[in-house]
Amino acid sequence: MFERRKGTHAAHARKPSAPVGRSSGRAGRPSGSSGPGRRRRAAPPKRGLRGLRWPRKLRPVYPRPGRQGFRRWIPSWRQVLGLFSTVVGTVAALVAIMYVRTDIPADLNAFATQQDNVYYWADGSEMARTGEINRQDTDLDKVPEQVRWAVLAAENQTFYSDSGISPSGMVRAVTRMVTGGSTQGGSTITQQYVKNAYLNQEQTFTRKLTEMFIAIKLDNRMSKDDILEGYLNTSWFGRGTYGIQRASHAYYGKDVSQLNVSEGAFLASLLKGAGLYDPALGRKNHERAVERWGWILDRMVDGGKLSKEERARYTSFPEPKAPPKPAGLTGQTGYLVETARAYVSAHTPVTEKDFDLGGYQIRTTFQKNAMASLTKAAEDVKGGLDPDKRASDKDVRIGAASVTTDGRIVALYGGPGYLQQGFNDANSSVVPAGTAFAPFVYAAALRDGVQLERGKPRTPVSPATVYNGDNKVSLRTPEGPYWDRSGKIVKAVNDGGKSWGKVTLKEAVAQSVNTPVMQLGMDVGLDRVGKAAVDAGLLESSLGTKLPAFSLGTATPSAIRMAGAYGTFAARGLHSEPFSVDRLSRNGNEVPVEKPKAERVLPQSVAVAVDDALREAVRRGSAATARAAGADAAGKPGTGQGNKSAWFAGYRGKVSTAVSLSRIDPKTQELLPLDGLGGAPKDATGSTYPLDIWTKYMAKAQAQH
Repeated sequence: MFERRKGTHAAHARKPSAPVGRSSGRAGRPSGSSGPGRRRRAAPPKRGLRGLRWPRKLRPVYPRPGRQGFRRWIPSWRQVLGLFSTVVGTVAALVAIMYVRTDIPADLNAFATQQDNVYYWADGSEMARTGEINRQDTDLDKVPEQVRWAVLAAENQTFYSDSGISPSGMVRAVTRMVTGGSTQGGSTITQQYVKNAYLNQEQTFTRKLTEMFIAIKLDNRMSKDDILEGYLNTSWFGRGTYGIQRASHAYYGKDVSQLNVSEGAFLASLLKGAGLYDPALGRKNHERAVERWGWILDRMVDGGKLSKEERARYTSFPEPKAPPKPAGLTGQTGYLVETARAYVSAHTPVTEKDFDLGGYQIRTTFQKNAMASLTKAAEDVKGGLDPDKRASDKDVRIGAASVTTDGRIVALYGGPGYLQQGFNDANSSVVPAGTAFAPFVYAAALRDGVQLERGKPRTPVSPATVYNGDNKVSLRTPEGPYWDRSGKIVKAVNDGGKSWGKVTLKEAVAQSVNTPVMQLGMDVGLDRVGKAAVDAGLLESSLGTKLPAFSLGTATPSAIRMAGAYGTFAARGLHSEPFSVDRLSRNGNEVPVEKPKAERVLPQSVAVAVDDALREAVRRGSAATARAAGADAAGKPGTGQGNKSAWFAGYRGKVSTAVSLSRIDPKTQELLPLDGLGGAPKDATGSTYPLDIWTKYMAKAQAQH
């Protein structure tokens, strides 16, 4: 504290004395004396702390001279005013410096931008969500206006007129922070958005000050509507949800655009603390929620945003639904999500990084009823296995897929459950197709003809063309017998060693006679057979080495691909690639998805002939059991070499389904024989399980389309 030092020589002006000569002045007075004719020399200024020389007018004077008792220690009003001005000036300077140096962060928090991805069934109902954050952004104009005003009534009624901060609220917040109380309610919506989007949830003075500065700058840079939209999309509403869109689904099972003002008032009450106002968390919570809901509606009336007549209509609390069970990846759902995710990656412009940030809505082609039917059929048939009693029933793998003729994957069965087995058997390319591959050999022959002699023109064939169906027929090439590396002529073998005599090609396919099919493949040319299979829908990578056994199904297509390829026969030679995503959007904005278009890959006459043979197989051939699925069923069973795989592929109407079965050693990943599977005789080939699953499923599936 400083003041001027008082004294008579300093406080009063004196008239100057008459000038005197230097000699007379010195002669008349002793040295060092003073008088009216001589100016006294000023005392040197006193030094303060550490030898600092204080200015004369600001020398500290404590205790104050001329005062008695405790008054000597009371500062003057000048001292108080000076100190206050100094403190205020210093604080103002510091605040100004901090304001200038505080910038709006260039990027939002990863937390504020991360959302979940939502997968939907073909009918639009929610199937699953993925991602750590249950949030879906929504445009502000999709939030009903009265719902917005309910939020403002609850949190910041002066939002559209304030500068982004509330000085009184800041003082209350800091006071509560210092005293250990809650800071809830001390921030405007702009400040809360800054905290959600740019900062963190720490309750410190520095963070609060930074929040204030950013809020002021953000209010000058962004429109109020944009700030409100960001706030509604980043706020916590409880039940694992961020953002009003997901909250609307979690509490009322509907889109935010369908909320009324009463429901909006309840959701607004959650912003004060979802853990205190979710009615599902206890009676006290329910009471608090009802009270705050009513208060918000009344406050809207006071603010002129809700008429008294409208308020009178809302007398009953809008009870939210019970908390939903989390939609995860259990059971078959994980396989569906994995399949759709892979399609998004391969057929849209969305990168892995973008997709991981979330916010996407994926409308899949999967049909809920079809999935339920296929899963039940597979589980029912698997119930006949007893791995505890029979070693032959262990390590069984079943994959199944159902595809429409326009390429939509409507159902698949990927295994016992995604969390139990992450590998999707419906998309597996390790199970040989076996004799279910025969229709592709037949189609290649009908389309391209055969070459019986090298250098001669190719000869057309028809369903009525006759081949030798006897067992152990020697295979021939255009040059003569086919010799293996050991120097032996390769012979084709029928199941059970049965000889059929002369059979037509149609009969050979319908009855699963191996020897004519193998020889037909040699006559057409294995490369042409492979091309026909790829044209129909199989992948080139699944074909493998093309040796004579290739015609009997050494290729390893997935169930999805096999179903799609058989669908080509049902569609009279038109093929559409299988796809699992119908629509894709991000926060309501459409994202382009490449969807296949039907292409003619086989002449109609060829496809019709193959279709006729497959229907014959069901009517009176190797697939007669499939008649239980319906009179219009068409299909073909398949058994792999060494009895290491079993298939059934076929269709009804526009739905094609393929089921594969195998046993795979979990250690070596090698195929194991199916001998004795399900208690069948050891000498039995193949398995009826795929056909049983197909029949049970297709009997219901056709009725659903």
